[in-house]
Amino acid sequence: QVQLVESGGGLVQPGGSLRLSCAASGTIFTIYNMGWYRQAPGKQRELVAVITKGGSTNYADSVKGRFTISRDNTKNTVYLQMNSLKPEDTAVYYCNTNPSLGAFWGQGTQVTVSS
Repeated sequence: QVQLVESGGGLVQPGGSLRLSCAASGTIFTIYNMGWYRQAPGKQRELVAVITKGGSTNYADSVKGRFTISRDNTKNTVYLQMNSLKPEDTAVYYCNTNPSLGAFWGQGTQVTVSS
């Protein structure tokens, strides 16, 4: 059974950067498009970035120009580079396929942007 494990979150000041990683226990990145999602307190989970099997990317308007999604199929890992972080980026970040599959939701990694 494939598992996705997110890491790299933490506390950062506004304007700072973080790099999130999502490691898969199996080789799924060559089969599925992958996405990074986030869920802020009291809000619904939202899709913030997608990378296709072919390497094309797409972003939510709220993160466009600040976040970069990438993948390394040899390491079974997807990354999310987050720059110019804002307090409104505070959330638990998850990776999953796109469209998401319920069985692949992991624990996520907490990102807190605060001074």
